[in-house]
Amino acid sequence: MTLIAGIDSSTQSCKVVIVDAATGAIVRSGRAAHPAGTEVDPELWWSALVLAVADAGGLDDVEAISVGGQQHGMVVLDHGGRVIRDALLWNDTRSAQAARDLADEFSDIAARTGSVPVASFTITKLRWLRDKEPQNAELVAAVALPHDWLTWRLRGFGPENPRLDALTTDASDASGTGYFNPSTGEYDLELLAAALRRPFGNSGVQPHVVLPRVVAAGGRAGTVPPLPEFPKEAGAGAATAVGVGAGDNAAAALGLGARDGDVVVSIGTSGTVFAVTATPSRDDTGTVAGFADASGLFLPLVATLNAARVLDSIAGLLGVSHDELGELALQAEPGAGGLVLQPYFEGERTPNLPDATASLFGMTLASTSRPNLARAAIEGLLCGLADGLDALRRQGVTAQRILLVGGAAQNPAVSAIAAQVFDVPVVVPTPGEYVARGAAVQAAWTLTGARPDWAMDVAAEPQSDFRPIIRQQYAARA
Repeated sequence: MTLIAGIDSSTQSCKVVIVDAATGAIVRSGRAAHPAGTEVDPELWWSALVLAVADAGGLDDVEAISVGGQQHGMVVLDHGGRVIRDALLWNDTRSAQAARDLADEFSDIAARTGSVPVASFTITKLRWLRDKEPQNAELVAAVALPHDWLTWRLRGFGPENPRLDALTTDASDASGTGYFNPSTGEYDLELLAAALRRPFGNSGVQPHVVLPRVVAAGGRAGTVPPLPEFPKEAGAGAATAVGVGAGDNAAAALGLGARDGDVVVSIGTSGTVFAVTATPSRDDTGTVAGFADASGLFLPLVATLNAARVLDSIAGLLGVSHDELGELALQAEPGAGGLVLQPYFEGERTPNLPDATASLFGMTLASTSRPNLARAAIEGLLCGLADGLDALRRQGVTAQRILLVGGAAQNPAVSAIAAQVFDVPVVVPTPGEYVARGAAVQAAWTLTGARPDWAMDVAAEPQSDFRPIIRQQYAARA
């Protein structure tokens, strides 16, 4: 049996799955927590990766490994390969004004990158760094994303071996920076220079700023050398191959085996709606991000900041567990008696309202009940994602089924109500670490030269029961 490893370095934790390369069956797994917050020392990600690998039984028998990681996070390095400041994560919205400034300065930015920058994107965080911490901005010699940096560390680089030119990435993650064109596969150095406010000339950004080399889908970034953190070299003396890696959503699409006609709706820390397409997207409104996927195609994506934590908040308010919240919600009728929760608890990315707060509408003596509030929370969360599906459709995406994933998707009430909110069939895959699985797909691809086709198990297929009243009420409060 040939074993490979996939890593998911997410906002909350690092997960490792070690699988059979032929079937995708999980042989063993491990995990370690990440610290909370919107800015994190990347060394803590590396420490968590080492702990998660140990928890998974090590890499001694693993022949290839690849990393899927949270998108957009800004990791800035100096000439010595040292991290200059804590990484600003995707959910750090302090760069909202920088995003507006860049969009104003470059009216053609959607044509150049497929997306209009919002506070999540790396380019806006670099502009914020230049404006608010100019002394740190002057030290920037390389800019990487979380998965880029972890891949680099796995390959033996860092302050002790600061080969900045050895940094690699893939098109899916690069397309979330705001200075990469997924249609051409090239960085837009003028945009990078504008973000850092450095002079721009024919040779690019001056002084030189290293960007990770973009490796093709299924490509190899390098190998894992003997490292102090992994005492025994992997593969009985043969160095473990390192796949190119990917952004988390693109890795999840690989892990699910998403194909044309599938729309993935993920309910995690953030909410995402995305599809794999053969043609690039360009949305001048900024609603749809025109990303690349991890297979050589494209991944139009809509993201929301408020997802599973909406349910955490309302469950806490009602003093119930998530299961009990679902049971309460199913006691209410579709539409929750007119009660509508607009769940912008932490600002919002789609629509782009970084300073917004949540609002509860339609409160009457009749509608204000525990079951209606529970249902309004689930409906509000799902309506925001259904609006995302509508935005994808305006970009030409055809939806034949919804693949509903994320921890909240396993709640029977969430999947049942999703079948009432979405107007296409909903399928709930068996719970799994699909980002890590997608990274494992890349690891297998690296070894064999062909993308594996592993089966996806289904946990539930709720009966389609579209109820227009839910979307209509929510739209009336937009």
